[in-house]
Amino acid sequence: MRTVYLNGEYMPENEANVSIFDRGFLMADGVYEVTSVLGGKLVDFEGHAVRLQRSLDALEMRNPISKEALLEVHRELVRLNGIDEGMIYLQVTRGAPGDRDFVFPDPETTAPTIVLFTQDKPGLANSPAAQKGMKVISIEDIRWGRRDIKTVQLLYPSMGKMMAKKAGADDAWMIEDGYVTEGTSNNAYIVKGNKIVTRALSNDILHGITRAAVLRFAQEAQMEVEERNFTIEEAKKADEAFITSASTFVMPVVEIDGVAVGEGVPGRVAPRLREIYLEESLKAAI
Repeated sequence: MRTVYLNGEYMPENEANVSIFDRGFLMADGVYEVTSVLGGKLVDFEGHAVRLQRSLDALEMRNPISKEALLEVHRELVRLNGIDEGMIYLQVTRGAPGDRDFVFPDPETTAPTIVLFTQDKPGLANSPAAQKGMKVISIEDIRWGRRDIKTVQLLYPSMGKMMAKKAGADDAWMIEDGYVTEGTSNNAYIVKGNKIVTRALSNDILHGITRAAVLRFAQEAQMEVEERNFTIEEAKKADEAFITSASTFVMPVVEIDGVAVGEGVPGRVAPRLREIYLEESLKAAI
């Protein structure tokens, strides 16, 4: 049984309880982060901690824990649960005011709720999916306008994954005004020649922590990066496509809406970027 962290205490998962009046449960009034663990160490912790604060600030929500204390909680959960490869899920909500109301509760009298738990994922770095690549479908992007805030409102991304599953695919890329925004839980890229193309940062997409690292490594490896919108038709005609996220790292996309991308197998760029990312991340993990 896992040991989890809830509001300052470590406890068995079956003893962790959150109020039915918690605004995360009633209003999706909360934010989250997922940090990968490789070799028992945290990958990109600093980036996740900074983005957490950004999301909290955007929602005018108080951060219940310092960055230093948060790091210690992550490390202690890794130790207590014996995680070598896996993930740590972190969620902060506006708390449980004792009743339901659209108006935010007074932060002086309602403390935020903070929860962390581990997910053990042996073989995370050597995923077989990365060897064969994944298939995606395109769906309309009908989410709210602030996708840059990492909120727990994940209903439509969940629906998108189910649409993909029903279509015999692995995931969905979302389309808005004719252009790809992102995957249901990842950033989207195409490759043409030696050029990597991905949508520029804005309120339209999540500012991926893995995205930032991968683009930095790509430029250091003398690959050209172009941040601009691209269509699903352009993606189908690309040499390669891939996604990035904290849990998949760099994952090749070999089919879009039933159309093979490139040769229909992982190409040269995405696997190389995955290799570089894992190598550099392991070096920098804390």
